[in-house]
Amino acid sequence: MHHLPLRFIKFCLVGFSGLFIDFSVTYVFKEKIKANKFFANSLGFVLGSTNNFFINKLWTFHDHSTNYGVQYSQFLLVSLVGLGLNTLIIYIVNRPFNIQFSIGKFNVHIKGINFYWAKFMASFLVAFWNFGANKYFTFHNN
Repeated sequence: MHHLPLRFIKFCLVGFSGLFIDFSVTYVFKEKIKANKFFANSLGFVLGSTNNFFINKLWTFHDHSTNYGVQYSQFLLVSLVGLGLNTLIIYIVNRPFNIQFSIGKFNVHIKGINFYWAKFMASFLVAFWNFGANKYFTFHNN
């Protein structure tokens, strides 16, 4: 139990490398190739997750089992659930909406959240799911 905070910190550090891959791939496919934003998001997420599997297996969880296929499948299953959560959060907060109201003399106008800010928020929230699920499902022997 006393290793849990350190493992979570390591998991988050690894997550930043995956996040860099995720955002880079998403940006290239969405902005340069003009692919659908949800396809670009999915591809970035899966490639970032693959990076994270190998680094987390060896560094974060010190897992030396040779059952890579099963663990990778479990990791991807966790990541796919995370992808669903990630995409749902993006869908909810990136939807165009227009809210206007006044507070005294101040007019407030909210138009929605930028796609990349929505993606960042979603990635932050989904990190907690991914850590817990991988700790207790994928790398449960450590």
